[in-house]
Amino acid sequence: MTQYRDQNAPQELLDKIAALKKKRNAVFLVHNYQLGEVQDIGDFVGDSLELSQKAAATTADVIVFCGVHFMAETASIINPNKIVLFPEIHAGCPMANMITAPRLREKKKEYPNSVVVCYVNTPAAVKAESDICCTSANAVKIMQKYPLDQQIMFVPDQYLGSWAAKQTGHKNVILWPGYCPTHARIQARDIIRLRAEYPQAKVIAHPECRTEVTDIADFVLSTGGMIRFARESEAKEIIVGTEIGLLHRLKKENPGKRFIPVTEQAVCPRMKLTTLESVYWSLENMTHQVKVPERIRLKALAPIEKMLAG
Repeated sequence: MTQYRDQNAPQELLDKIAALKKKRNAVFLVHNYQLGEVQDIGDFVGDSLELSQKAAATTADVIVFCGVHFMAETASIINPNKIVLFPEIHAGCPMANMITAPRLREKKKEYPNSVVVCYVNTPAAVKAESDICCTSANAVKIMQKYPLDQQIMFVPDQYLGSWAAKQTGHKNVILWPGYCPTHARIQARDIIRLRAEYPQAKVIAHPECRTEVTDIADFVLSTGGMIRFARESEAKEIIVGTEIGLLHRLKKENPGKRFIPVTEQAVCPRMKLTTLESVYWSLENMTHQVKVPERIRLKALAPIEKMLAG
């Protein structure tokens, strides 16, 4: 597989980034799947919910968002008066591209009594058509807000939606046929093989994984939940079912424990596009600035605020 550089960052470049960051009064928000070298310069590294919370609370003038495009959009929706920089313009999310606002509007006509619960992994225009947003960290909590007989349309991740419905007991859930290609590479047969090899290990899996994977995992957790589990668990060996970028932080924060990826193929190439060089160029040239049109921003803000309120 492709080897991604994430070690031995040149000090000269790090110094230049630090100087520009101070000059711009910038904050670096970095997703857990980013290259290790990018995670290491983050003011905050976390999952989508944690990063959204940090974006809402920051006092910085400039937000440098190291992740994929919908994350920078969300930061811009929450902070319309701040500059949101997105270092790598090509870092999109395949799952987010599996749904559009026009297609969602058509589906809503089919199910006029549905509440639309929208995964944060979506374009701003889709959020604007939704009733409430959620992340993998709070999807269950969000779904629990509604009576069990309430019809819910969950978009766009069919696996997160079905897992959350199973946890809450909701039966009347319409699932959009979207999915994460990276998490789809994580297979139950690999977990079974690794369990035989590491019989004392605990298995953690992301709720974006296939149903047959989440069904056999010991714990189903967001990446933020995985970080907390690794810190608090007595397990010395943990089999990890998510994008392999998380292993950098897991190993860094838990040097006495062993982390085994379910598969080395669980790589999101778009998450790996952002580099130290692109962060530097972004700050130097103040590109690429993400700005959501005000008409869409105002409509998308309400479901995002509901998500942040829990």
